Amino acid sequence: MSTRALLTKSGLRPRKRLGQHFLEDPGIINKIITHARFDNKDVVVEIGSGLGALTIPILPHISHVVAVEKDPLLIAILKERVPLKDNEKITFISGDILKFDVKEIYDRYQQKIKVLGNLPYNISSPFLERLIVNRDYIKSAVLMFQYEFAQRLTAGPNRKDYGALSVISQYYARISPLIKIKRQAFYPKPKVDSMVLEIDLERPYPFQAENEESFHRIVKAAFSCRRKTILNSLERGMVSVPREMIAKALEECLINPKRRAENLTIDEYIRLSSALTPDKTSLLTHNKVNVI
Repeated sequence: MSTRALLTKSGLRPRKRLGQHFLEDPGIINKIITHARFDNKDVVVEIGSGLGALTIPILPHISHVVAVEKDPLLIAILKERVPLKDNEKITFISGDILKFDVKEIYDRYQQKIKVLGNLPYNISSPFLERLIVNRDYIKSAVLMFQYEFAQRLTAGPNRKDYGALSVISQYYARISPLIKIKRQAFYPKPKVDSMVLEIDLERPYPFQAENEESFHRIVKAAFSCRRKTILNSLERGMVSVPREMIAKALEECLINPKRRAENLTIDEYIRLSSALTPDKTSLLTHNKVNVI
């Protein structure tokens, strides 16, 4: 039965405020499951299980799925659609994924989990931050994002969509584009195309910063005025650090102060964060820094 027919039968319509766009293309669904490389020991947290387009097909391939869905009306439909033989392999949770306790699932099953889902576009950035914060409990994630957001996540230096989001995300995980999905694959059709990405949190960037707080601050400061030179951007973004100290750090890292933020590699940001760690400048503030 089609998505439209299932909703009509239940007297429901897609809810725009919840960002409901249901994936319908069976070929795309099969590709996503293939790329996720599930095995029968995997515990999966699915974001936005909806009507079960991904939930039901993955059940034969995994140990257990925790289906998190904000709309309780969709959960009621999905419960009726799950085959009786698979009832014990699925846990339904009605709630906001941004408030979901991943560690609780990790503790319950005593293993790292995998994450799967079609993210509502309006929560992509805050959810990515939660994913990184909870990286000790998660193996990997296969997630669908708005195409332009996915481009920013995977962008490399010297590209206009390369920014703080790109640098920090790629520092914590290997991010691989898997499938571009046309808007026609959904009901109702969204205004933009999507991209499925694999986020492998067990394969972070091979070189790590001495001080991650300093790394976050420097990356964000650098891109705060991306049209300015790296020296001027850092001066404006790190007001408590003298320009001369920033210039000296750039020189130590062999970074031309006239370059711009979008031209620096992750390696260079890591080296720069070491040269400008709080213990070396004694002038950086120590307030909490958001990951993304």
